[in-house]
Amino acid sequence: MVDVAERLTFFAALYKVDENPKEGMWWLYLTIIILSIIVYKLGFAKKLPPLKSFIIYAFLILGCTILTFFGVFLPVAEGLIVASVILIIYKIRLKQQKKQEKADGIG
Repeated sequence: MVDVAERLTFFAALYKVDENPKEGMWWLYLTIIILSIIVYKLGFAKKLPPLKSFIIYAFLILGCTILTFFGVFLPVAEGLIVASVILIIYKIRLKQQKKQEKADGIG
């Protein structure tokens, strides 16, 4: 017999999806939404009019519904954390490079 608790991802186990599925899935869903928004903002977001932004976020949240079901046994939230960290490092390096280029141009 397969023990479901052993197959859960970190966040699914953290939120005890196997013991309290309703509340655990909502917490997992919220986590995936927040991480998806962070990844979107760090890597893909452009300045858009409010209605277009609303549509983008509505579809993002809708897509997170499907990702939540995958996130119970597959590392969806964990992958989003890794993507966030990589994008944060990229943004920091890009900012440092632009600052360096500006300093080289002036001096």
